[in-house]
Amino acid sequence: MEEIHEAIVLMEQNQTKKAIEKLEAYLPSANEEERYTIAELYMQWGMLEEAKAIIIELSQRYPNETELKMLLGEIYIDLEEDEEAIDILNQFTPEDEEYMEALVQLADLYQTQGLFEVAEQKLLEAKQLDPSETVIDLALGELAFSTGEYLKAIPYYEKVYRNETVVGDIEIGLRLAEAYAASGKFEEALTFYQEVDSENPETLFRFGFTAYRADRIDISIQVWEQLIQKDSQFPSVYYYLAKAYEQEGMPEEAYETARKGLDVDEFNKELYHYAGVLAHKLGNSKQGYELVNQAIELDYGFKEAVLFLVENYKQDQDEDAIVQLLERVIENGEDDQQYRWELAKAYRELELFEDALKQYYDAYTNFKEDSDFLKEFGYFLVEEGKRDEAKEVLSKYLEVEPSDFEVEEYLHRLAEF
Repeated sequence: MEEIHEAIVLMEQNQTKKAIEKLEAYLPSANEEERYTIAELYMQWGMLEEAKAIIIELSQRYPNETELKMLLGEIYIDLEEDEEAIDILNQFTPEDEEYMEALVQLADLYQTQGLFEVAEQKLLEAKQLDPSETVIDLALGELAFSTGEYLKAIPYYEKVYRNETVVGDIEIGLRLAEAYAASGKFEEALTFYQEVDSENPETLFRFGFTAYRADRIDISIQVWEQLIQKDSQFPSVYYYLAKAYEQEGMPEEAYETARKGLDVDEFNKELYHYAGVLAHKLGNSKQGYELVNQAIELDYGFKEAVLFLVENYKQDQDEDAIVQLLERVIENGEDDQQYRWELAKAYRELELFEDALKQYYDAYTNFKEDSDFLKEFGYFLVEEGKRDEAKEVLSKYLEVEPSDFEVEEYLHRLAEF
């Protein structure tokens, strides 16, 4: 053992090469106990292949020595040689002292391979052997949590939580908060979040979001403000904090928060849109239009932003702006039939009747069952002197709205001509 001790001293003195050379030179003459010790040192030093070779040799000499099997299994796991690890861990029997430990390690390996049902079976078997073992309850909770079975995970976590609030690097209260929140039980989740002392930005964001979903806007604002103090570059928080401020009747704070968010994330189309809506509500229409247009520049398929502009341009009676907007959007590949209808109405207001008629025709295919469109298009066709087509369109309208006697009477009058 003197040679081994000298190698340990050399390693402590950072003379790594000399330490390894000393052990390698001594290994052929070492007895079995010393070889086992050298294997353990190799594992500590990250020399897993060398450790594996020694333990395999010892296991072949002592095939019934379960301690060697367990150590070899750990080495296989560390080397990510899962099949070999599974093979050796499956050799343990209920009579072996390490059987329960082998079941837990097998469950972890099967879970890694996506064999979740097999993993659960191994853990449930281990739980039968020792129902009070916290590690098994935690493993069952983690397995259910990883597969999205949050309600199933909660009882296991709660059992662990009654005994320990932290296991390894897992904070059980936080797991319970996340599991309850993912199950839609926001009040219960909020209780656990409030007990967790964490400054992690992602945790604070989820805490605030859970409070928001639980209609505790005051808590969400407080938590999200704390998050921004910890990490002002956390992009997701600004949109929701702005929403929270608006819900609390603080539109100026909401707008300022949205603008700060755009400094952090300049490609966030939703934030541009929301900032524009807020600016519009605060009476700054010009700024609002610029921001929403920027959202559309980022994504011409952002229909909500497009229709927001259309509706507000209508209120401004700015049909030219509607035409420019929709033509730009359509030119960029977003040829939505609702845009065609809105273009038709805008052209009609501008007295560009031929352009309006073309857009109505384009939209007609998609709106044959829409009563508002059919009625509007029918009357427009009459104005354009296309009575036969108008009769056809208004007849379709009456199929959808048979109780509109005013249009029915109007159609009768058209038939007389």
